Amino acid sequence: MTDTFRTIAEPVNARMTRNRSKFLSYLLPVSTLEEIEGERARLAEAHHGASHLCSAYRLREGVRPLEGADDAGEPAGSAGPPILRQLERAHLVDVLAVVVRYFGGVKLGIGGLRRAYSDATAGALAAAHLVVRRIEVPVEIAFPPDVTSGVMSTIHRYRAEIQHIEYDALGTARVALPPSRVTAFLDALR
Repeated sequence: MTDTFRTIAEPVNARMTRNRSKFLSYLLPVSTLEEIEGERARLAEAHHGASHLCSAYRLREGVRPLEGADDAGEPAGSAGPPILRQLERAHLVDVLAVVVRYFGGVKLGIGGLRRAYSDATAGALAAAHLVVRRIEVPVEIAFPPDVTSGVMSTIHRYRAEIQHIEYDALGTARVALPPSRVTAFLDALR
């Protein structure tokens, strides 16, 4: 189980030309499918005169990332999958890559399209500020007042971040810690 993931710090874009076709590539931080659809719609509106708006995404979800790729009218497998492979090679998640193509009048062929979409995405990746983020799982606990010292000791021993603590008839605490420590933390509390 991993406690971290790689993503981009902020949106980035790059541009390149291949045989008179213009390729504009965008990398955007996202965390939901709704955000992905919203960003695609925004870019489609901004580039309404473009020939193609191809994309790929990877989202954190369980053990394996949730992935998707769209050729957007280019020959099957010539745009979306090469974009997705670039994201996979960079080990990025919670990211959407969109490559907008303005056709320049020269056909590139399937191999040429694959290279162009891959290179356009690589250009944006080269300009991106990559970051490693920590994953933290929220845990709520309730405990009788007479075991407060043991609970607090366990919280500190497992380096759980205290987000909220309150004392009434029962003590309640909300803490956050990496996924790899949750099971051992809960076992220690029992």
